[in-house]
Amino acid sequence: MAGALSLSKGIAVIVAAGVCAALLAGAAASAPAPTIAIRVDAVDFAYKLSRRSIPTGSTVRFVIRNRGGAPHDFVVVGKKRTRVLRPNQRQTITVRFPKAGVFRFLCSVSGHAQLGMKGALGVSKPPPPPEPKPPLVDTSDLVSLTRIGGFERPVLVTAPPGDTERLFVVEHRGVVRIVRDGLVLPDPFLDIREQVTALGESGLQSIAFAPDYAASGLLYAFYNAREGPYGDIRIAEFRVASFDRDRVDPSSERRVLTIPKPYENHNGGMLQFGSDGTLYASVGDGDPGVLNRAGAFAQRLDVLLGSIIRIEPGAGDPYAVPTDNPFATVAGTRPEIWAYGLRNPWRFWIDPETDVLYVPDVGSTSREEINVVARRGRGTNFGWPCFEGTVVFDDTATCERAIAPLLEYPRAEGACAVIGGVVVRDERIPELAGRYLYGDLCTGVITTLAVVSSRVTDSGELGLIVPELASFGVDALGRVYVISLRGDVFRVDPKRAT
Repeated sequence: MAGALSLSKGIAVIVAAGVCAALLAGAAASAPAPTIAIRVDAVDFAYKLSRRSIPTGSTVRFVIRNRGGAPHDFVVVGKKRTRVLRPNQRQTITVRFPKAGVFRFLCSVSGHAQLGMKGALGVSKPPPPPEPKPPLVDTSDLVSLTRIGGFERPVLVTAPPGDTERLFVVEHRGVVRIVRDGLVLPDPFLDIREQVTALGESGLQSIAFAPDYAASGLLYAFYNAREGPYGDIRIAEFRVASFDRDRVDPSSERRVLTIPKPYENHNGGMLQFGSDGTLYASVGDGDPGVLNRAGAFAQRLDVLLGSIIRIEPGAGDPYAVPTDNPFATVAGTRPEIWAYGLRNPWRFWIDPETDVLYVPDVGSTSREEINVVARRGRGTNFGWPCFEGTVVFDDTATCERAIAPLLEYPRAEGACAVIGGVVVRDERIPELAGRYLYGDLCTGVITTLAVVSSRVTDSGELGLIVPELASFGVDALGRVYVISLRGDVFRVDPKRAT
């Protein structure tokens, strides 16, 4: 789970909160300096480059693949060259461009340059940085935090649709507690500690109430079961007790879906019902590179690891797959997959008013990213492990039609792991309406994003810092909550009358 509950180098269990940062990424090492990655496709007889201009002083990692039917090479004149590549072979070369100029490239195989396999890369001085502009909306003094209570390793806050009296706090150990009228009820709403592997990143990751919860009493839990060598992922259905609306009937559990784990971290862990009434779940890639190559499962469509899945848990036995899922009719794939190419999507959010999907993905060594896609992200390939953010991570991997993240930031100035949040729809804070909140585990700084047509139009910090930031949540009134691994749960309230 991306809530700072991982393993150093994916091996030693870390309990001390002070080292949570490195663990969220699961086996992170010191970050190398990023380079510009340019993909070069050699076809018969031309080159297709992902970009043809770079700033002076750049180090470029050319990832060349022969997609043609004849042998080709790639020569940066006066710099470096590849070997002659047969069809479908690839090679990576790294070239530094310390001075401005026009640098020619070509194929040296006899006659190929004359047929069109040549071109130029422009290296120019970067323009001066623009003067910093103030945000369109000053968000730095709008809100404050009201402490709701202290809990044991809280990881999510939620509430059933229409239930404005209660708040539900998920504890990683396998317990869900209710807050009513500002008080934490003494008896848990849900207690599945006997079923949950609560160790490191593993545990009870989230719950989601069915859209018709008021009538059906159904809710769903995402947890690591005490099955499999590394705590298999389980999505299970529960029903509230008929005699007590503040208690789940422990005998009502129905196993909906189990996903075997190849290692003990990178679980993902978010559940959310979309506006279409189907259940979405984020699943991590299962291994940071301890027993399997990093990202080994994220591009595979025959397993559920490294993906967001979409199912109808109440429409089948044990569930049904919506017929409009992108791979529902594709042979050899898991039809549950909705989007893929993810590393450890601890939290995602579907804005019910716009159907825009926000998917932060925790990086490996150097970059944190936030992906934003329309139409709930149907069929999207988020590009892991080919890319970490926009930096090439594995140049031997293939990621067809991968998208670039909307936003990325380096692991610098104390940042270590992105924590995904929610879109604000709290009527008490109209200045933040429609803005997405996110933060970082180690800095604790909470930032807002205004996104229009897949473009960031404004961004600003909230002026709030939450140590060991773990997650966000929303209640039935649209009020936003912020969660710390230290045990504190805070509500985001307007600082002044609006």
